[in-house]
Amino acid sequence: MRAVCDFRPPYGIRELAARAGASPASVSRVVDLLDREALLTRGKRGEVSALDWPGAIRRWVQDYSLTESNRTETFLEPRGLGVLQRKLAKFGETYAVTGSLPASAVAPVAAPRLASVYVEDMTQAAEELGLRQADAGANVLLVEPFDPVVFDRRWVRDDVAYCALSQVAADLLTSPGRGPAEATGLTSWMEANEDAWRS
Repeated sequence: MRAVCDFRPPYGIRELAARAGASPASVSRVVDLLDREALLTRGKRGEVSALDWPGAIRRWVQDYSLTESNRTETFLEPRGLGVLQRKLAKFGETYAVTGSLPASAVAPVAAPRLASVYVEDMTQAAEELGLRQADAGANVLLVEPFDPVVFDRRWVRDDVAYCALSQVAADLLTSPGRGPAEATGLTSWMEANEDAWRS
């Protein structure tokens, strides 16, 4: 689903599979699903010629949730999200920020209160970033992804690595609180600026 959204049609199944690093059979199943739900158009040879990517993201989150599909824990960075971002800029491990922070970097709705960060090892990341485990008052959500695709096609601003915007939109749609409203603002920006995030 990420690749279908991130890459601009036209493309064939094998081409998309190669670009996504997925099997042609998996890509074919996703394309067939989106075709049945009238979210894409296929050419005469079966290639994808057009895609309703906002609709594809909405369909994706029927089967995916940031907090239910991945392992998550909440933490506190007592000095705030600005300090966390400065720490992430120097963090030597693989990570990608999703949710409110990347959305506000391109389409601000409100000041972010929670930083959601995909990491490979939550325990190690919390220790290296100096985070305190917290249930109440948490401002950091560390996420161990069920699949490393969340790290694909990251983008960097001010030395901080962010998830691809299609991933950010899906994560916000399945986040509590104002996440869905932030997703709406982000998706509107994505529609107006496709050249900035789709290849």
